[in-house]
Amino acid sequence: MTSLIHPNSSVSSSVKLGDNVKIGPFCNLDGNISIGDGTELKSHVSITGNTSIGKNNIFYPFTNIGCDPQDLKFSGEDSFLEIGDSNTFRENVTISKGTKDGGMITSIKNNNLFMTGVHIAHDCKINNNNIFVNQVTLAGHVNIIDNVVIGGLSAVIQYVTIGSYSMIGGMSGIDKNVLPFSLAIGNRAKLRGLNLVGIRRHKFNKDQIIKINNLHKNLYIKEVSLSNHDRVESIFHEYKSVVNEKLGHIKK
Repeated sequence: MTSLIHPNSSVSSSVKLGDNVKIGPFCNLDGNISIGDGTELKSHVSITGNTSIGKNNIFYPFTNIGCDPQDLKFSGEDSFLEIGDSNTFRENVTISKGTKDGGMITSIKNNNLFMTGVHIAHDCKINNNNIFVNQVTLAGHVNIIDNVVIGGLSAVIQYVTIGSYSMIGGMSGIDKNVLPFSLAIGNRAKLRGLNLVGIRRHKFNKDQIIKINNLHKNLYIKEVSLSNHDRVESIFHEYKSVVNEKLGHIKK
C-alpha cells in the first residue's frame, strides 16, 4: 500500500517512506529521513536532519523532530536521531539530534508517550514504555530506562539516569540519578520511598516487592556510603536480579 501525502505538505526527494505512511497538511520533511510503515503525521509536523523513524508512530501538530541541539557547543556536526516503533508524540513536542560530545545520536526506542510540550534534548537515550507528562523537559545526555513515568512540568538536568519502574512527581527538579522502583518528588527532588503503584501495576509479586523495599532500606535508611563501591555494586546486582526474574535485563 502506498503512502498518502497531502498536497499542502513539502517532502524532499531524500525522504524514504514505508508503506501506508500518512502525511497530513502543512508538514515539512527535509533531510536524510526514513519513516517506517504505518506512521502518521497529523499536520504541521517538521522533521529534519538525519532522522530515522520506525513503524506505527503518531506525530501530532507542531512537533519538531530532529532539530538542531540547543547547545552552544554544537557546530553543525552531522549527527542523528533514531526513533523506534509505536511511539506517540503529542502537540508541540521537540526532539533534538545528537552532538559530538554524546556519541552523535539521540535515541528513542519503543512504545513511549510524549504528551504536549515535552522537550527531549540532544544525546538523550530513552528506552521503552515510558510516559512523559505535559511540559516535561530533559536536558542533554539524560538516560531513561524502562517503564518510567515523569510528572508534568518536571525537569531533568544533564547526565542523569532514571531507573526502571520509577515515578517522578509533577513539578520536580531532578539533579541526581534515580534508583529503579523509586518515587521521587520535589525541587530539588528527594526520594520518598518506593513507586508502589507502578510496581504493583507491573505485577511484581509480594516477595519481589519486599526484596526491593529492603534494597532501598539498605541504601537510604542504613545510609550506605556511595564511596563503598563494592557494597553499592552488590545492591545494584540485587536490583537487577529482581527484574531479571520478572522480565529480563535491566541497566543500572
